[in-house]
Amino acid sequence: MPAIEVHNLCKSYKVYRKQDSLFSSVKSLFNRQYKTVHAVDNISFSIEPGEIVAFLGPNGAGKTTTLKLLSGLIYPTSGSATVLNHIPWKRENNYRRRFSLVMGQKNQLWWDLPAQDSFRLHKEIYRIPTDIYDKQIDELTTLLEVKQLLGQPVRELSLGERMRMELIAALLHNPDILFLDEPTIGLDVVSQRKVLAFLQDYQKHRQVTILLTSHYMKDVEALCKRAIVINHGQKIYDGEIDSLLESFGKDKIVTLQFATNNIPPGLEEYGTILEQQAPKIKLRINRQEISQTLSKLLQNYPVEDISVTERPLEDVITELFSSSKPQHH
Repeated sequence: MPAIEVHNLCKSYKVYRKQDSLFSSVKSLFNRQYKTVHAVDNISFSIEPGEIVAFLGPNGAGKTTTLKLLSGLIYPTSGSATVLNHIPWKRENNYRRRFSLVMGQKNQLWWDLPAQDSFRLHKEIYRIPTDIYDKQIDELTTLLEVKQLLGQPVRELSLGERMRMELIAALLHNPDILFLDEPTIGLDVVSQRKVLAFLQDYQKHRQVTILLTSHYMKDVEALCKRAIVINHGQKIYDGEIDSLLESFGKDKIVTLQFATNNIPPGLEEYGTILEQQAPKIKLRINRQEISQTLSKLLQNYPVEDISVTERPLEDVITELFSSSKPQHH
């Protein structure tokens, strides 16, 4: 049985249409005009237990709204969803004890208190037995390297340290489902790596089901094999990340290093020049023409080294966003 199952889920809002002119603004006091925004528009998907799925889309695509629906924070306009066999918006205590929602831009810890005080509050809310709580705190603070910071007020912690504390708070009650909404937003590279390494290790040992939204493609590539992409509230892709690259990454990136210190002329005939810094140049070449093009390049130029890589997932996703019609895979 799937851990998460969503059928034709919709969430619409009526939004006041603000007028430009003063006359129209005064007129609207007596006759307001509204428009309907479809934040989530008839999406369906299912996620198996223990799966980590990337939930991707541009700003305003409906990602956070979907996570709020699955967390039971808001009610849908229509459609259905079950998470661990519970209907989220019924907000049953048995369900609330089995999931966590971590939002990179929202804090759940008390700002002026040490994180350990917030953790003790979570212990009481979730009725975690003392022996299990002590074990969890010890394990999580060790893995996330924040044990020495437990007694420090949260406001004195760096953004990366705060995010790691937020993760601990979310995992204290050992949830089966983890909703992660931009967990590494704003973090420096070192903090991002620590959070990602922890999530990889934690999921491997606990087999928790994770639905992750992120604008950082490194998060996605490091953690997920499958991606669901939405735009304007509609699902436009659901499948393997490798297939996403295959389907929409029609080009590959070829990096050439020349034996001489200068870059020879005429390379624009072989592909689109992306970057050049002697003695290296990066070209974007159609994947179907790679073998033939490389053969010509080796014949005609003093090439010392070649590497061929896939286009960054970020570029492929951006290309996919520009597609106006939903594509179901």
